[in-house]
Amino acid sequence: MFKRHGLIAILAAQLLIMPVWAQNVTVTNAWVRGTVAGQTASGAFMDLTSAADVVLLGAASPAAGVVELHEMSMDNGVMKMRALAKLDLPAGKTVSLKPGSYHIMLTGLKQPLKKGDVLPLTLKFSGKDKQVVTLEVKAEVRNLTSMPGMAGEHQHMH
Repeated sequence: MFKRHGLIAILAAQLLIMPVWAQNVTVTNAWVRGTVAGQTASGAFMDLTSAADVVLLGAASPAAGVVELHEMSMDNGVMKMRALAKLDLPAGKTVSLKPGSYHIMLTGLKQPLKKGDVLPLTLKFSGKDKQVVTLEVKAEVRNLTSMPGMAGEHQHMH
C-alpha cells in the first residue's frame, strides 16, 4: 500500500515541477526511415504541436552516435541540408518534420534500422521560462518504398 501511495506522490510532484507548457506538447506520426546494409544515417519524422510557444532544442537516441535537427531547402535549384540549433513551435500550430523539410538526422547508426523496429528518441524542449524538459518518443521504422509518393521520388535519384 505504501509503495502505491509513494509512487502517486512522486508522479504528482513531477507534474508540479514540470512547466505547464510541457504537458501540452504532443507528438504524432513519429517514424524513422529504414536503412539498407552499410547505411549509417537516416532521418526521423513526426508532427509536433504545442499549446504554448516552445522551442525544440534537439534530440537524442541510443541508436545513433549523433542526433541533430536539420532542415532541407532548395537554393538556386539545389537541395541543401543544414543543421539547426533550434526549431520554433508556435502555439497551436503543427510543425511537421518530414522528408525534404525539417527532420531529425541520425548519424553513426549502431545497427541497421529494419521495418517494424521501434526507435527510441528523446526530444528536448524549452519554453519562455527557459526551463528544459524532455519527452520520450517511440518512432516506428518504415521502409522507404512503403511510403506513398516516396517510391517515385526514389526512382529519380541516379
